[in-house]
Amino acid sequence: MAMVEVLLLLAVAAFLAGLAGSYLGIGGGIFLIPFMTLALGIDIKVAIATSLIGVIATSSGAASVYVRDHLTNLRLAMFLEVATTLGAIAGAVVGILVPNIYLFLTFGVVVLYAAASMVRVAETAKDRAYRGGEDERPLVKRLNLSSVYFDQEDQGVYRYRVERPGAGFGASAAAGVFSGLLGVGGGFIKVPAMNILMRVPMKAAVATSNFMIGVTAAASAFIYYSQGLVNPQLAAMVIVGAFTGTNLGTRLLVRSKAANVRFLFAVFLAGLGIAMAARALGLFGGVL
Repeated sequence: MAMVEVLLLLAVAAFLAGLAGSYLGIGGGIFLIPFMTLALGIDIKVAIATSLIGVIATSSGAASVYVRDHLTNLRLAMFLEVATTLGAIAGAVVGILVPNIYLFLTFGVVVLYAAASMVRVAETAKDRAYRGGEDERPLVKRLNLSSVYFDQEDQGVYRYRVERPGAGFGASAAAGVFSGLLGVGGGFIKVPAMNILMRVPMKAAVATSNFMIGVTAAASAFIYYSQGLVNPQLAAMVIVGAFTGTNLGTRLLVRSKAANVRFLFAVFLAGLGIAMAARALGLFGGVL
């Protein structure tokens, strides 16, 4: 395949990955890496490095829009980013010591459970609103993690309370581990962790995840760049495609129903979980 054709196909794939990544809060790297390695025949390390550049582009484009529209919970993002960054560093060590089969199989089971949980519980306007009763957790209150956001779906302003900060912190650390192992932003763990464990409304969780994944990816991308694994031509096509797709994805999220976003994310998680489990069992080759 000619280089020009490779670059054009990569730009189209990056556009679709940027659209899906910004809409679901996952960064798009989970789509780009299999495409580059299996369809374009690009070396896995170069693919991971290029994917991380795409994650940064997706995060940069989406974060500015979501912060402007007051969807992003900045305090929560900074709190969880500490765990994600530490997890990303540990991910490299874990990848060396632990056989991949255990990682893929565990990951598949966890993701399938998260997908089932998101499908089983529908998010209503009441669920998005602040829940009274119990006092805020001391850590939540001290860091002022609870927030408010405006939802264009029903033109409502919702104040929500963040719950289980410890569980969310641990899940974010796990997201960082898988991010370091697979070259993705870790949003496929961060979004359900915030939505299911911490009771953050779906749109706010997606927006906050988009803000976080760029920081995680940037740290990893710098390491790959220092090793000469970032191809400028491939990276340029990914940046153009991902950034363009991100502009469309952010507009779709703002105007979409929260239930639809939740359902599509659950479908994505289910497919990803099955693929990871199949990879662990050796049912097909390739890289995810």
